[in-house]
Amino acid sequence: MKINKKRMVRYSEGALMYSMGLPMFQKLAKEAGAIYRIEGTPPLVKCDVFEAYLEKYRTT
Repeated sequence: MKINKKRMVRYSEGALMYSMGLPMFQKLAKEAGAIYRIEGTPPLVKCDVFEAYLEKYRTT
């Protein structure tokens, strides 16, 4: 299994990385405040911000 060390990913790549559907990944990335937009380019999601947000869904 390849370990991804990217700091930022596009929506489609992030959905694959985190094993979820594209609409759910986009929704969670927005809620996390992890989306970065640079004019003229597709939105990017910052992985460490997204992962920190996902921790709130952790069950024990």
